[in-house]
Amino acid sequence: MKRWLIALALLALGAGSALTAQVRLPKLVGDNMVLQQNTRLPLWGWASPGERVTVSFGSQQVTARAGKDGKWTVALAPVPAGGPFEMTIKGKNTIALKNILVGEVWLASGQSNMEWFLSSTVNNHVQEIAAADYPQIRLIDVKNAVAFRPQAEMESDGWKICSPATAGNFSAVAYFFARDLHQRYKVPVGLITSEWGGTPAEAWASGEALRAFPEFREQVAEMANDKSDLARQMQEYNVQREAWLKAFGDGDRGYLPGGKTWADADFDAAGWPKMQLPGLWERAGGLPDYDGVAWYRKEIDVPAAAAGKPLTLHLAAIDDADSTFFNGVKVGSTNGYNTLRVYTVPGQQVKAGRNVIAVRVVDTGGGGGIHGDANELYAETGGQRVPLAGEWQYQAGSDTKTMPRRPFATDLQNAPATLYNAMIAPLVPYAIKGAIWYQGESNAGRAYQYRTLFPAVIKDWRSRWGYDFPFLFVQLANFMHDKDQPADYEWAELREAQAMTLALPNTGMAVTIDIGDPEDIHPRNKQDVGLRLAAAARKVAYGEKGVHAGPTYQSMTVEGNKVRVKFANVGSGLVVKDKYGYVRGFAVAGADKKFVWARGHTDGNDLILYSDEVPNPVAVRYAWSNNPDGNVYNREGLPAVPFRTDDWPGLTVANK
Repeated sequence: MKRWLIALALLALGAGSALTAQVRLPKLVGDNMVLQQNTRLPLWGWASPGERVTVSFGSQQVTARAGKDGKWTVALAPVPAGGPFEMTIKGKNTIALKNILVGEVWLASGQSNMEWFLSSTVNNHVQEIAAADYPQIRLIDVKNAVAFRPQAEMESDGWKICSPATAGNFSAVAYFFARDLHQRYKVPVGLITSEWGGTPAEAWASGEALRAFPEFREQVAEMANDKSDLARQMQEYNVQREAWLKAFGDGDRGYLPGGKTWADADFDAAGWPKMQLPGLWERAGGLPDYDGVAWYRKEIDVPAAAAGKPLTLHLAAIDDADSTFFNGVKVGSTNGYNTLRVYTVPGQQVKAGRNVIAVRVVDTGGGGGIHGDANELYAETGGQRVPLAGEWQYQAGSDTKTMPRRPFATDLQNAPATLYNAMIAPLVPYAIKGAIWYQGESNAGRAYQYRTLFPAVIKDWRSRWGYDFPFLFVQLANFMHDKDQPADYEWAELREAQAMTLALPNTGMAVTIDIGDPEDIHPRNKQDVGLRLAAAARKVAYGEKGVHAGPTYQSMTVEGNKVRVKFANVGSGLVVKDKYGYVRGFAVAGADKKFVWARGHTDGNDLILYSDEVPNPVAVRYAWSNNPDGNVYNREGLPAVPFRTDDWPGLTVANK
């Protein structure tokens, strides 16, 4: 699942390889890599203890000796943008690296909205992939892993050159961000993507940084003191699991004598248990800690008018691989946990009345099953949409009593420091220009904690690299629906915590409350997300003047029964996107702390707000909801940042 690995102890392997007297490089250093321009360039690797290693790059030749642990480190002098170049690393053996570029290197991290592939039904993804011919944009992806202690190496397939053949597997947000920078500055751009869907911020911070948080201190200490060999345990588990999975070739109970299967329309599944879909089977019920094969079945009724006509199945996303059947006939298969499934059933297979959909799912680790959003799970027949979300029958393909148990708790990717140890520590100190970050959904229930936790992550990473590199992040997009009247919302509080993080130097935020989807936590408009991050980069990382963010709350003044609100970052002028000039998304409250919707209009670059229900206003909130309906922008087209003027305790104030 999700390029799934668990914390391979490659530091130990590195020491072992040194015994062979072979110079070895980290996965981060290789053919097609991009080096950061105009800065000192640390490079490292392993060799025999005491071995002399020489790195040659252009006119530079730098030498170092491997330490007792076999590690060697050199630093190249700053190099201007350009390429392609070659590099030679020579010890008792020689490594020649080719097609190296020098330009801008950005680290992209976070959870699933950063991980979301360009091919995963991003808006216009077919056209975007076909046009992705940018050989000077390169990407290296860190495969998912966890570890109890910082690792020296990560797992990766190496640097990939951006082309229509490779771009589909690029992070969509990172790609659109890089494309904008490349087109604007005419230099190569390297992306290091290290992200994992559904993960909280504390997993991305080091144990040292988390010791400042009492709520994490005990767990961090337990992991640091755990001397068990997680890699060895995982290797042993994988051997057992692979042997168990091999039994599915002949032993999957879904394959019946005489060529029949559990997908057949006449198979009697009356005794099968039921599960609510969409939802991973670990959480939806029935199959906790299960990796392997499971079958789903659901019956639908097709009207006579639609019989004999093609039917389209939309099956949301499936983790990891599926084979999908309609009335026992296979209609499609896909491998990829975050790819939406859409299959066409030929008309000759579609009957009037009862029809059976069956899905055989293979999960290789972590969560498994049909997941995603309910509105993505439906059949389309005769011009009508038939919802498929809800109750499905299911059955494991193997007797789960025989499955080997994991040697550790599940969901370690959500534990404090585990992702930093496995997926960030191995990147240090490779020179980067800065970082982009899209995360926060998993911390929304602890938004007040995020006020200090998120800045701690930023400061932690900067301390590891040794400089305050630009850190740009995405404020949560609009998602879910709202109550009729103003209310408190966890997502609003998380957005507030993100905005407060702008108090740190060299930070920028992309506001996305107008380009999300209330029905989908993974909005498909990743283009504007990348462009707004790039706008922030122009200011924060590249020192350009001009507008890089939307209107930001500056002050409020009570004028009788009205409130005047002033903004910074109005650019060439404040705009209300309404043909009558009426504002939306504002609420006002009096001393009773009861908010009601406000009316208002512009007065130059100020807003005048009021409500007949609040004669003495004391507080204002804007876009304070799950799915904001605000319509305030600057003329440059960037939305105003959600805000509140009060500091009254919210829903998550006590949550840790």
